Amino acid sequence: MTKNGDHGGDSEPEISAALFLYSPSALFHKAPPEEPEVVSQVSLVPTLALLLGLPIPFGNIGEVIVELFSEVEDSQPHSSALAQASALYLNAQQVSRFLHTYSAAAQDLQVTEIHRLHNLFSKASADYQRLLQSPQGAEAALQTVITELQQFLRGVRALCIESWARFSLVRMAGGAALLAAACFLCLLVSQWATSPGFYLCLVPVAWGLAGVILCAGLLAITGLKLDPVVLGAMAAVGSLVPFLWKAWPGWGSKRPLAALLPIPGPVLLFLFIRFAALFSDSFVVAEARATRFLLGSFILLLVAQLHWEGKLLPPKLLTIPRLGFSTPTAPPRHNSMQALWLGVTLLLCIRLAEFFHRCPEETPVCHSSPWLSPLASTVGGRAKNLWYGACVGALVALLVAVRLWLRRYGNLKSPEPPVLFVRWGLPLMVLGTAAYWALASGADEAPPRLRALVAGASVVLPRAVAGLAASGLMLLLWRPVTVLVKATMGTPRTRTVLTPFSGPPTSQADLDYVVPQIYRHMQEEFRDRLERNKSQGPLTVAAYKLGSVYSAAMVTALTFMAFPLLLLHAERISLVFLLLFLQSFLLLHLLAAGIPITIPGPFTVPWQAVSAWALMATQTFYATGHQPVFPAIHWNAAFVGFPEGHGSSTWLPALLVGANTFASHLLFAVGCPLLLLWPFLCESQGSGKRRQPAGNEAEARVRPEEEEEPLMEMRLRDSPHHFNTALLQLGLKYLFVLGIQILACALSASILRRHLMVWKVFAPKFIFEAMGFIVSSVGLCLGLALVMRVDGAVSSWFRQLVLAQQR
Repeated sequence: MTKNGDHGGDSEPEISAALFLYSPSALFHKAPPEEPEVVSQVSLVPTLALLLGLPIPFGNIGEVIVELFSEVEDSQPHSSALAQASALYLNAQQVSRFLHTYSAAAQDLQVTEIHRLHNLFSKASADYQRLLQSPQGAEAALQTVITELQQFLRGVRALCIESWARFSLVRMAGGAALLAAACFLCLLVSQWATSPGFYLCLVPVAWGLAGVILCAGLLAITGLKLDPVVLGAMAAVGSLVPFLWKAWPGWGSKRPLAALLPIPGPVLLFLFIRFAALFSDSFVVAEARATRFLLGSFILLLVAQLHWEGKLLPPKLLTIPRLGFSTPTAPPRHNSMQALWLGVTLLLCIRLAEFFHRCPEETPVCHSSPWLSPLASTVGGRAKNLWYGACVGALVALLVAVRLWLRRYGNLKSPEPPVLFVRWGLPLMVLGTAAYWALASGADEAPPRLRALVAGASVVLPRAVAGLAASGLMLLLWRPVTVLVKATMGTPRTRTVLTPFSGPPTSQADLDYVVPQIYRHMQEEFRDRLERNKSQGPLTVAAYKLGSVYSAAMVTALTFMAFPLLLLHAERISLVFLLLFLQSFLLLHLLAAGIPITIPGPFTVPWQAVSAWALMATQTFYATGHQPVFPAIHWNAAFVGFPEGHGSSTWLPALLVGANTFASHLLFAVGCPLLLLWPFLCESQGSGKRRQPAGNEAEARVRPEEEEEPLMEMRLRDSPHHFNTALLQLGLKYLFVLGIQILACALSASILRRHLMVWKVFAPKFIFEAMGFIVSSVGLCLGLALVMRVDGAVSSWFRQLVLAQQR
């Protein structure tokens, strides 16, 4: 075998492989040489094909081993030469057809070389045909034909190798520098965003990008050619250097490097493992199992870290009141059994999602899950009906879970159009999806007179569900504030009832109860004096459950997006989507226990939460039956709602197939802001009515008549600057974690460009990671834009409320 990278491999087992041939008669005229002749791997295919009497594969550009086509039994060398020329001529005919077809489709082959090779093959073919007509006394002419055919085959092979194995090291280095600079900039900005004067340091970045754009315009005008990848790398590095130059004196000179980049050790180890493992083809092939293992280890590490940091307490200790004033920045305490239950349930969901795996082609021992196939392929009517009931049950469970969640936080009582759509539109989407599955699973069993009706419904139902989802998203963007508002005129003000208290306070608990009541009483007396001369009572406005307005919009948007994406998958993948929402809910609750809420700010999402969220997106990608290879793409998704095809359109089927493939990337990227919102949302669990022990003397003396509701997500509005900064940090951290993966894939594909599995493993993995990064970036921008839209709507609502109060 060769070691010149014809097939990409250069390891010892690959180049030391041998082919054993047995023949009852001698294959060669003379004894074989002591040093065996080097044979290219691609030459074995046409040789074996002609020896076995099979056609040569169309895409092969190898050259037959002519020594195996010599006729030893015939003493005349003319017959052996004619047999060798015949084998080479058949081989050259196949290569000529391939070259003609490939040159018509590709534009990177040299035209002059193609013409030369065509002329050479035409001359050799004419000489061969002439020799067949007059075979006597043409030994020298036969050797000339053999030489010309060999020159043609080797010339075509050299031309194709030059075109296929053409790597630009400058572009590779420029692309790697561009990705590395972008990742480093995301890391620095995510850490330094809270520093004063940070935005002034972005001015050099803007000037650097403007300079590169100006240079690109000048180059385009003057006609000079410069690689855009190299130009982008120069822009990234050129804008990063002045940023560091301006930022370092203010921050770096006063702090160590570990304080500037405080990535925790476990997260740093996880990122290093992910980065280094992508250089191994074995890891890329088995990444589905490795991702489940890493995610499970990460969850166990989160629970252990919560216990180590003292954020978990036994259930009995949670009911014991703490003496002294409670500070808003005190670390929260959580139930240890609840955290353990969340972790165990999350691990169980990960194990259940393993049943929907797809095996890579490189592991023939593995068997893919039969649950990935459509219901139409299920044998047996009873089994099909049971599976159909389970799939519809998953849809109903998802609908009920979302409605119960909205009802628990009070957003389902809002009269806003998005909430009304959740009440009536989501059941219609569930009904349409279930009806489409029923038609798709039994289309072959439909009576002939109903087949036209079934075909029409198979077109209308998916489009109707997609239209309902789009309408729901538009309503959510139009009126995103899902709260219940009540306003009444002339309602008497509720007065605080003061319990008689004699003597000085005897404990700190007495001060905690008495002092706030005195403050409220004084405040109400002051307001009554201001409103005493008014003929009508004051305007009383009550907004119910305003503390979950951001999360309600996010959960509603994710639900609207899930149903069209679910239609693009097989029916039984609905169980995976139900597990997806359940896993996200459990992971958010587990991560919220370790995220401290600092009042009034800054608000920060830890690196552990961002890394676990990105890892779960990868795990869900594999759980939905996908693999980062082209044969595993679900091409049937392009025909959902379009069973007759798309005609000449290519963007719509590409969009449908892309949405099917990267559904997990899109959903987790859009839901990424929940990592910031969920800890504030969980404040309602421990901030309701505080229950004191029955023997508490202070409760017997004084009990406030009203309990204020927790602010929850409204705490973010108290510090809008910190809120915006936290969103920026969260987005940059998520992009950094994803950027590390695509940087590793780019480096592995470039460094291992001569590897045997580069076109089978590393190159497809890089393409899938790049597309996933683009989809995740778009989804992240959409999620952040939705949060900002809700924030703007809440601000507008408050302004209208103030104007109404002033009137």
